[in-house]
Amino acid sequence: MASSSRFLGRQRSVHEILGGGLVADVILWRRRDVSMGLLLGTLASWVVFELSGYTLLRLVSNVLLLLFSILFVWSKSAGILNRPPPPLPELHISAQVINEAAMLVSSCVNMLLSACYRIALGKDTLLFYRVAACLWLVSLVGGFADSLTLGYTSLVIVLTAPALYERHEDYVDRYLIMAYVDVLHGYESYEKCFNEVEMWIMEKKKNL
Repeated sequence: MASSSRFLGRQRSVHEILGGGLVADVILWRRRDVSMGLLLGTLASWVVFELSGYTLLRLVSNVLLLLFSILFVWSKSAGILNRPPPPLPELHISAQVINEAAMLVSSCVNMLLSACYRIALGKDTLLFYRVAACLWLVSLVGGFADSLTLGYTSLVIVLTAPALYERHEDYVDRYLIMAYVDVLHGYESYEKCFNEVEMWIMEKKKNL
């Protein structure tokens, strides 16, 4: 489909917008094992925290204490009994993964700062209403869920919504464009009415 038929006329693919690296592969389920592991791990941790009443700090501390105790005793016993030590792989994060994650975070932060700058200077009225609507929606959702549940729900959405959108983007873009056009028409009507009211107020002030 041509770029003019895409929402907001975008020309890049979803994978490219998300950075085009490992992080994008995980979000779009091109690394199914990692994506499935994150999704199941998120679900399991949410169940543990909600049902057991554990806090994150307490759970991490207990798991690490148990893990290090087992490995320490195993290593000491192996030295005494002339057995091989625990088969631990070399633990490290590659520079490529760090750079890709840093690029994605910096891109998102720069977009956020640019939007805040334009709103603060009153340069983008439509963007202001978009941000206000999003913040109102977040506030509304936050009233029905605690921060822990909201965080897990957000992670699940990140791991599912982009992949579903990429699979059905032609269908979704068609309806997003229709909705966007309706919103623009409503915004134009509102702005026209607002300008008329402002002109009426200015005329009244001049006649005083």
